[in-house]
Amino acid sequence: MDYSISQLARDFGLSRSTLLYYDRIGLLKPSARAANGYRRYGQREFERLQRICRYRELGLSLKDILRTLSTGKRPSAKVLRERLEEVEQRIRDLERHQQLLKRMLHKLEDDRGLVDVDKDLWVEMLRVAGMDEAAMERWHVEFEKRAPEGHAAFLKTLGIPAAERKRIRDWSRCGGKAGR
Repeated sequence: MDYSISQLARDFGLSRSTLLYYDRIGLLKPSARAANGYRRYGQREFERLQRICRYRELGLSLKDILRTLSTGKRPSAKVLRERLEEVEQRIRDLERHQQLLKRMLHKLEDDRGLVDVDKDLWVEMLRVAGMDEAAMERWHVEFEKRAPEGHAAFLKTLGIPAAERKRIRDWSRCGGKAGR
């Protein structure tokens, strides 16, 4: 069977530009060119694209797929182990998100119908959002610089004791340079 790039794209739910990119990087080359210069693909390329799509579904990188297909073997145990570790980390991250959402929902459904956000919950939300310690410190410095009274009020709503609020604000005013 002979396939055009549009037919392959349609059959696999891919865009033409994806297939053109695969050609550019050597992942899926056409078997021939028509007289008008159009790419033509045979059954062998069709089957190769099936494997590419299967490996993409597993989350393998194009580099790993190219390496795997060029050897004619299955993905190496190392590549699969690395991908498994990535998936396991993603699952852990999603479980953290799930727990945070459950906590927030539970607090939302309490007698008052309000979400109580304390310091621990706020820090956890920032971590889930991808902020590390340095990013959180920059956040405080910016908040203090742009809206000092708002920063003070916000820290109070988190239930942070007055002495700790003062330390955070003093530290933030110094641009995060003084010890906390």
